[in-house]
Amino acid sequence: MQLIDWIILSATLLFIVVYGAIKTRKSKNVNEYILGGNTTPWWTVGLSVMATQASAITFLSTPGQAYHDGMGFVQFYFGLPLAMVVICITFIPIYHKLKVYTAYEFLEQRFDVKTRTLASLLFLIQRGLGTGLTIYAPAIIMSSLLGWNLNLMNFLIGLMVIIYTVSGGTRAVNITQKQQMFIIMSGLFITFYIILSYLPEDLSFSNILHIAGANDKMNIVDFSFDPEKRYTIWSGIAGGFFLALAYFGTDQSQVQRYLSGKSIRESQMGLIMNGLLKVPMQFFILLIGVMVFIFFQFHAAPLHFNPNNVETINNSKYKADYNALEKELEVVAKEKKEISMLYVNQLNQDYENKELQNRVVALNGREKNLRDKAKGLIEKANSNAETNDKDYVFLYFILNFLPKGLVGLLLAVIFSAAMSSSASGLNALASTTAIDLYKRNVKQKSDAHYVNATKLFTLMWGTIAILFACVGTLFENLIQLVNIVGSIFYGTVLGIFLIAFYIKYVKAQAIFLGALISQATIFYIYYIDVVGFLWLNAIGAALTIVISLLLQSIINKTNNASAIAE
Repeated sequence: MQLIDWIILSATLLFIVVYGAIKTRKSKNVNEYILGGNTTPWWTVGLSVMATQASAITFLSTPGQAYHDGMGFVQFYFGLPLAMVVICITFIPIYHKLKVYTAYEFLEQRFDVKTRTLASLLFLIQRGLGTGLTIYAPAIIMSSLLGWNLNLMNFLIGLMVIIYTVSGGTRAVNITQKQQMFIIMSGLFITFYIILSYLPEDLSFSNILHIAGANDKMNIVDFSFDPEKRYTIWSGIAGGFFLALAYFGTDQSQVQRYLSGKSIRESQMGLIMNGLLKVPMQFFILLIGVMVFIFFQFHAAPLHFNPNNVETINNSKYKADYNALEKELEVVAKEKKEISMLYVNQLNQDYENKELQNRVVALNGREKNLRDKAKGLIEKANSNAETNDKDYVFLYFILNFLPKGLVGLLLAVIFSAAMSSSASGLNALASTTAIDLYKRNVKQKSDAHYVNATKLFTLMWGTIAILFACVGTLFENLIQLVNIVGSIFYGTVLGIFLIAFYIKYVKAQAIFLGALISQATIFYIYYIDVVGFLWLNAIGAALTIVISLLLQSIINKTNNASAIAE
């Protein structure tokens, strides 16, 4: 990195933290601190909702996912727009009518204290883990590529978030997320343009898509009914719908974003904005990953993108074998560039040469085979090494191919995304702890007391998230890990809320026991690994509903029998 990159990175992050802290440091009461005084306009609600979901993991992992596996991951979001409609029609009016600070307050009014406590604890567990991951993900990758100390990176990211989140609460999160989304989208569009400018002049955009399609990178929709496949149109619409319904409808990190809206209509418009823009946004981020793949058809790519693993292999007895694979890759890359240029020339003449196309595909297959052999050597050198390097692809491109200044901007994008999602998580964790646990047990205190308590809980959860990030381990693809953690818990919580909204027949005892049994079952299903993780959302919600209905029927029959006996 050059001096200009450091200046841009430092100035951007410093401005966000200082501006957010100064503009929102005077919250007089709980409503202002937790709900921003209900003054947030719809477009800020929409941007805040998008920024909360779009963590640094999104911008680090998603392009790498597309680079390796193509555009199919976009199916994960196909159920989201439908979920936004359901939430706007059902969830938002009820939350606003009851004037709740958290989604879980509603459950006490509908059921009882223990059900509210169970749902809030399930949220605290999974969001606490998720917030730690949103700090850890960019920290481990950037520390690897930049040579920075990992724990120091975790501390710096966490500290920046804690400063303005403690200071201003929800308003600080909302205000800073507007700036962060502007930085994020500007950086992505500039990167897309830069990649295009780096490609051969004769290569049109349609031909880019043609080459990507020939290498199975443009398979957007998969109609397979195989339940073990992670991403199909069916898992996207069904599992993705339930995950989005649970995340946006019952996860306090999102609920708090739209509860701060000026009115029911403003909150609804903000969510509809998210529903309309989220799928195109994810499609665009995946497309950047495909563009990086096309870029490396004409430029040399490393045998392995994770520098930690490369260092490990170079310090082992397998170094010579690894270097031999690198030399083979150089030969393949040179031939691939030549054949790709010939193929482009044929396409420009409106003539698709199948032989050239097959040679390009075959060369990419040889390259993949060399990469797999390299992973095997890395595993031999270190059996505990994570050989999946998807999360390092995009950042490697940024650091090695973007011009001066833009490197700093793209790193600011990654830090901004990490800060936006982490701030929402801490804000929600603190609010849930303060309202659902602390205020319910420590009563008759002043508003100032509860504001200060929420600030202390923000600091507490920030410290926990940093500590978790410091002891975390890299797990395959980070964006998948976050979604897996969510899928394990969200289905049960969603089932509780769906019964609360739509099935008045079920009462407190049945839903509480049903939720416990459902969550235990989901843990077991995940452990035996019989279905893709997206299905856990639908299964968890369905199990909670069915088991609760059965238990309520048993309870009613028992009560009726007792009444007759008396």
